[in-house]
Amino acid sequence: MAVGPGRRTGWTVPLVLLGVVLAACTSGATPAAVQPPAAGTPSPSAPSPTPGSSSPGSASEVTPVPTPTPSGRGGVEVRTLVSGLDIPWDVTFTPDGTMLFDERGGGFSALRPDGELVRIEADLSDLWVAGETGLMGMVVDPSFASNRTVYTCMGHLGGVRDVRVVAWTLDAGYTRAVRVPDPVVTGIDITTGRHGGCRLRFDQRGTLVIGTGDAAVGSHPQDLGALNGKILRVTTSGAPAPDNPFLESDDPATRLVFSYGHRNVQGLALRPGTGQVWTVEHGAGVEDEINAPVSGGNFGYDPVPVDGPGYDESVPMTDPALGQVQEAVATSGATTAGWSGATWIDGPQWGELDGALAVAALGGESLQVFRIDRAGAVRGTSTIAELSGTHGRLRTVQSGPDGALYVTTSNGGGRDEILRVAPAA
Repeated sequence: MAVGPGRRTGWTVPLVLLGVVLAACTSGATPAAVQPPAAGTPSPSAPSPTPGSSSPGSASEVTPVPTPTPSGRGGVEVRTLVSGLDIPWDVTFTPDGTMLFDERGGGFSALRPDGELVRIEADLSDLWVAGETGLMGMVVDPSFASNRTVYTCMGHLGGVRDVRVVAWTLDAGYTRAVRVPDPVVTGIDITTGRHGGCRLRFDQRGTLVIGTGDAAVGSHPQDLGALNGKILRVTTSGAPAPDNPFLESDDPATRLVFSYGHRNVQGLALRPGTGQVWTVEHGAGVEDEINAPVSGGNFGYDPVPVDGPGYDESVPMTDPALGQVQEAVATSGATTAGWSGATWIDGPQWGELDGALAVAALGGESLQVFRIDRAGAVRGTSTIAELSGTHGRLRTVQSGPDGALYVTTSNGGGRDEILRVAPAA
């Protein structure tokens, strides 16, 4: 793994954790300096450890990645911050400017404001990694400055195999994460690893919003008793948010539900100044969706075959035959771009893109931008030219405290990066 422009630094803790790819790593060897790769040259990598393992090892010295010359095609500068990763799933920022990130195969890291990259020790021995499921969404607590708590979605292998939301407490040096014993939410069904979701964000009132996948089970999206194919809203203790729409239900799972009829929620984005958490869904082969939040809303996905149980992905993402359903604000139409993570662009330095929604595309290998007015109508679309087909599949985009966009790639095999995207000076 290499860290982008900033001061060169050694590892804070000599640990190789849970599927993290490291450059020039030799067990038991003294960390050695690695020459910075030439521009466009992939970082050398070692094989990933088995997911869920937690054995310590040694790591090479972190080395800067050369800053690429801005192309000037779209007026943004793209800088590689960290490379040599294996499907970094999410990024989140602490109040001191530290960027935390995770990798789907397992492992947490922290990139400090001074450029120091810290591997965070954590017990992920019960992590279940299969298909699209593993260590996924990640978000810091709004009160992180006092409680140092961060939340993650993870596939869980134990007495019950499920996707669950768990809380962790980080030490002051970002070297160790200790799991809070009681999970926040359990029982999000998972079968083969398909459609595991799972994105986390807080709204402006401190409610934890959870976007789940349907686990490729046809009945889940329309079943209010299932946590899959839903937007859930909970307190940090896992109780239903006090304004959830189904609080009168006798079913404790239903009381967590904010909206239903979703396929595989990949993006959650809090719109500045509104309190609204918008959602992005990956379509089957058509109709990726951007959706505005609607309390109690049915977003219309119902993949139960007409001739009996199963999973029929040929159905519409929003099926009007279900009655009163919520139409998407935008779709990808007759093809899928693999829309994934999303964030609202925020800051006058972005010019006409200030206030637009940025959406990462996996299959489309691009960062797409939607200018959406306050009434929820799309007024224009564009792509960030510098990211179109240049870095492969893009999974997460998140606005940072500096107003820049932080983007993760999702190519696998130790070829992934975290990028910083900002308007060119």
